[in-house]
Amino acid sequence: MVRTLSALLAAAAAGLCAVGEIKGQTASAELRPIARASRAATPPVIDGKLDEAIWREAPVIAGFVQHEPFEGRPATERTEVRILFDDEAVYIGAWLYDSNVSGLVLGETRRDASVDDSDAFLIVLDTYLDRQNAFVFATTPAGIEYDGQVTREGTGAGQQSVRQQGGAASGFNLNWDGSWDVATSVDERGWYAEFRIPFSTLRYSRGGEQTWGLNLARHIRRKNEQSFWAPVGRQFSLWRVSEAGTLVGLEAPVQRLVQVTPYVLTSARRDYLAAGTVESDCRRSSCRFALGSGSGEVAVGGDAKMALTPSLTLDLTYNTDFAQVEVDEQQVNLTRFNLFFPEKRPFFLENAGIFSIGTSAAGSEGQSVELFFSRRIGIGPGGVPVPIVGGGRMTGRLGGLIVGLLDIQTAEVEGLVPSNNFGVARLIRELPNRSRLGVMFVNRQGSDSSSNYNRTFAVDGRWGIGSAVTLDAFAARTETPWLSGREHALSFNGSYVTRDWRINTGYTEVGDNFNPEVGFLRRDGYRFVSGMVMRHLRFPGIAWLRELRPHASYRSYFDFDGFNETRQIHLDTHIEFANGAFFSPAVNFTREGLKDPFTIAEGVTVTPGTYDNFELAWRFNTNEGAPLSINGELDWGGFLSGTRRGIGATLNARSGATLAASLRVSYNDVKLAEGAFETTLVAFRLAYNFTPRMYLQSLIQYNSQTGTWSGNIRYGWLNTAGTGLFVVYNESRGADYWHDLGGPLDRAFIVKFTRQFSFVM
Repeated sequence: MVRTLSALLAAAAAGLCAVGEIKGQTASAELRPIARASRAATPPVIDGKLDEAIWREAPVIAGFVQHEPFEGRPATERTEVRILFDDEAVYIGAWLYDSNVSGLVLGETRRDASVDDSDAFLIVLDTYLDRQNAFVFATTPAGIEYDGQVTREGTGAGQQSVRQQGGAASGFNLNWDGSWDVATSVDERGWYAEFRIPFSTLRYSRGGEQTWGLNLARHIRRKNEQSFWAPVGRQFSLWRVSEAGTLVGLEAPVQRLVQVTPYVLTSARRDYLAAGTVESDCRRSSCRFALGSGSGEVAVGGDAKMALTPSLTLDLTYNTDFAQVEVDEQQVNLTRFNLFFPEKRPFFLENAGIFSIGTSAAGSEGQSVELFFSRRIGIGPGGVPVPIVGGGRMTGRLGGLIVGLLDIQTAEVEGLVPSNNFGVARLIRELPNRSRLGVMFVNRQGSDSSSNYNRTFAVDGRWGIGSAVTLDAFAARTETPWLSGREHALSFNGSYVTRDWRINTGYTEVGDNFNPEVGFLRRDGYRFVSGMVMRHLRFPGIAWLRELRPHASYRSYFDFDGFNETRQIHLDTHIEFANGAFFSPAVNFTREGLKDPFTIAEGVTVTPGTYDNFELAWRFNTNEGAPLSINGELDWGGFLSGTRRGIGATLNARSGATLAASLRVSYNDVKLAEGAFETTLVAFRLAYNFTPRMYLQSLIQYNSQTGTWSGNIRYGWLNTAGTGLFVVYNESRGADYWHDLGGPLDRAFIVKFTRQFSFVM
């Protein structure tokens, strides 16, 4: 296997390097604005005041123009930015003047809370000047720490991502958390933000003089106004890195920084369904004690990060733990296909976009194919935790290539899964005008047998044509010892995006025996075709109306015999109001074809056949910048052999910058020829933020499909991103709605402390 991998990487690297040097610039680069950074003799104090003389002496960055609502006009409020640096960090100060300070929308102080719903200031740093990838840092008047990574200009599989949400496949990874500082202040003239971003948090091509891509943005929520320093067409988001400006004058250090982050953890758990036993087990760096159905654990472990070069980073992990990560949100499945749950574990999130090859299905199905899905590591069948012994990851740039290498070893879970080694190798060559070519190899090798393996080989590419057209494609093949024939997958997607039109089309084919065990497939054995046409209509004379987006889409799945398994024709008119609220009435013409019986609920099995139906689908959102907002949806019409009435609503409430709550209820009333059933999901969130780095968060959920209530309560006192003191309580109970909470199924109480130590070599 090692020889095969080495040969693959050598051949791929040679081929990609032969493509030619990266130009990194677009044809319009000469028209982009330029900013200059100044060296600071002494670093400013990060207090949000911006009152030191060194700030006043730095060059001013100004001239913000509107992205929304009136593209190209000057911003309605004055914004000034200055940039400093020393040998350790970049400092960015923003003066965000406002003629109506009482109208500021503070937002939450919880890290990575939405900045769409508040006043905000955002920074985009393209540290490699490749015009495709970037780091994002942002804050609000409440002093939130918001950061993420942009890959492929924030797009995934040809679909433009216009919302600030996470997920490697979407092209914007909100779940990445860097180590940096920000402070804000407010007075009668406006609000101010002061950032300190260490060079060690960033990745760049070399030490010495730097030229980076830069864009800056300001949100004024009461006006629903967005303004950018470097103008970007309104059909694109801030993540359109190819249209960013340029930052010059920086000098970055050449240093090898080592960060070591050990942890100590203690926990008490009880499984009320387990048989009574008495045992103890100490191995590696943890001890587990069991008494009856309860158990306790004391464990140590940690991570280490080493900058091999300014552009290449090695991460190591030992006895990896993710106790502080929020539990998954419950979902109801009314299909015969797999549900997708996003990755939330910190170790797997940094540079996750490098390892992403896949597609996002049209319509409401979400992620459809992902060739590498890190949740397959450390999570066994049925969600059973599988201990991660340790591993490493190397990511960055080497010889003109983007490089990603990952190796993880998991332990055996007796009677369930053997120990496994997971390996991933990824190479990408970036080309001018948003284009790239890449290859990837994914391997799982079980320790119990040399024939217990699974491998995925893939090649992918993106081609930008002008500023409006983007083509994406990948081809992949898997190897599984007991499968043969149709072990392939391939996909082609194209998008055409202008101010007035958005057109997408695509074709995906997944073989019956395509088996990416370390990836994700929503369904297998199909040919999928899709298309969408959307028109953007503006009415400048109507103050309360922002935009109409009438659109039509088509998607259809066929098996390899030509049988139509799923089809949807979707007709919609999205109405967006000036304050950000929207209403979206739609109709769907659907088809579901079943060759085999399908059990959709207990005691209800749908008979084979072809079911053609019609349904109404409405979506709405009120102004999310208000202290109280609501969003909801209604689906009503034919469903399989009968009807479905689906209703969902989320009530969001916010008090100042510290307290936020939401209540989500979704209900399905399904009546089929084979029987009737109902489903209910309830999710209640409550968060209190003592400071931007101290919080108490809870998530209480009910799922009628599983008949359980579950609770997750987390207290965090952060020192740096992802490190500090964490106290977690989890409980699940068998229940029948709220009439009978039933008895407990399991409980866990966890205390974890982790600290980061940094050394310069």
